[in-house]
Amino acid sequence: MDKKKAGYLEGLISIVVNTGLFILKLWAGIVSGSIALTADAWHTLSDSFSSIIVIIGVKLSSKKPDREHPFGHGRWEQIAAIFIGFLLGIIAYDFFKNSIIEFKNEESANFGALAIIATIASIVIKEGLAQYAFSIGRKTGNLSVKADGWHHRTDALSSVVVLIGIFFTNRFWWIDSVLGIIIALMLFYAAFEIIKDAITKLLGEKPSEELIERVKQIVRISSDSDIAPHHFHIHNYISSQELTFHIKVDNNSPVSAAHELATKIESRIFEELNINATIHIEPKGVTHVND
Repeated sequence: MDKKKAGYLEGLISIVVNTGLFILKLWAGIVSGSIALTADAWHTLSDSFSSIIVIIGVKLSSKKPDREHPFGHGRWEQIAAIFIGFLLGIIAYDFFKNSIIEFKNEESANFGALAIIATIASIVIKEGLAQYAFSIGRKTGNLSVKADGWHHRTDALSSVVVLIGIFFTNRFWWIDSVLGIIIALMLFYAAFEIIKDAITKLLGEKPSEELIERVKQIVRISSDSDIAPHHFHIHNYISSQELTFHIKVDNNSPVSAAHELATKIESRIFEELNINATIHIEPKGVTHVND
């Protein structure tokens, strides 16, 4: 799947669908006087904003490497995901504040058939958008699309909460304000997870055990002797990945032979894993503190 085209398509579909849902839910929120439903409507519109950010992130991250950025621009995806997370956090704060004010004023909502229809439609459509975004995120590895999927999922969940509240509003006057608080907390959690995931990748990660084992298998196939690959480090630039590790060669091995072996392994890693590897050669018997 073409990463750039898939990101654009997901973003465009999200913008169109969310704008339509926003109009429907805002209308229902105004008619019913529900702060929870109105907040849910603006949450939906914020999905359109985040999808615009996704499109911009895909555009920037797909730029080819240049002299100033030799590893490409792939990390724009993480920057876009962080921006989406902060946007969610700001929206969550506003909903939380308004819900507290409504509770203090002892205000209640008057839900009707329109509110029920709008809420059910939101649940079904937004979960469908979430599944679509998650599918593209898995296939392309695009973090900002995955973040957009979580934005859709939290909107669907917040609509579930609103729907439950609609059926209890006649018994509990405070249900609308409490629902608003719950939705805000859900948004805060989603924002935290999105930002944490993006920052973790920006700061750098350990190579996974699965990746290390794959590399060790390639090394075993490439060499007749035990050259003990170790000291693995990976630098993830999204559009490209750089892997470095050490191998131990016989002390009497010629430099040219060791270089040929390292080049052979590097080529296999790129062919099989699409990762650029750089191998440090050292004689057997040498150890490092971090080995």
